[in-house]
Amino acid sequence: MRFLFVGDSMTIGRAGDWTWRYRMWQHLEATLPGAYEIVGPRTALYDPAADAPVSDAYADPAFPGPARRHLAGWGEGWLHMAPVIGETVAATGAQVLLVSLGLIDLGFYTNSDQTEANVRAFVAAARAADPRVRAVFLPVIPNVRATYDAPFAAECARFNDLLARALADLDTPGSPLLLAAVPESYDLDRDTYDGTHPGPAGEHKLAAAFAGAMHRAWSLGGPYRPRDHAGAVPA
Repeated sequence: MRFLFVGDSMTIGRAGDWTWRYRMWQHLEATLPGAYEIVGPRTALYDPAADAPVSDAYADPAFPGPARRHLAGWGEGWLHMAPVIGETVAATGAQVLLVSLGLIDLGFYTNSDQTEANVRAFVAAARAADPRVRAVFLPVIPNVRATYDAPFAAECARFNDLLARALADLDTPGSPLLLAAVPESYDLDRDTYDGTHPGPAGEHKLAAAFAGAMHRAWSLGGPYRPRDHAGAVPA
């Protein structure tokens, strides 16, 4: 089974990060050993010094190259991914899309209605490449801006409602779409390093949201268990 991570800065990560993609790789290694592949056209992290995705300085240098693959970009959202997801699915053979997008769209590019239209375009393009593609979508987790910008907070909430309705409308037995749950315990002070981007605790919670959705709905993998850099479950 071929997995493709699709996301923005929370998914690509920056130089020195573990990334929630790393946490998901550990989960797949533990629950689907030899039965999965991570695919995607990119592997790099964002380098703040270069202001470009040119770093390979993952926190764990032993993170395998093939497992680093993704389709994520710093400053990229639904607006950017909808036009390229079809060609990416076709080129990589991705079968399961793990998608975390929307915050950057609502913050800089599009309102909730326009963003929802890009969600529908994204799904249509992915299915044009593979009619049986399946996907898990994480709702927008409002960042620190939502604590002082009420209109932005309202747009985040409205988009999450629109996302849930769109996925319910577009879901089919042959190409199922899941809405993951935002972790109830997610805390911007404890789980991010800057009020937006996940630190180690937040990375585990994001990976757990995707893993839990797939396990509950599709019996895929197993319950998420945080692991250390050696792949062991801490006592």
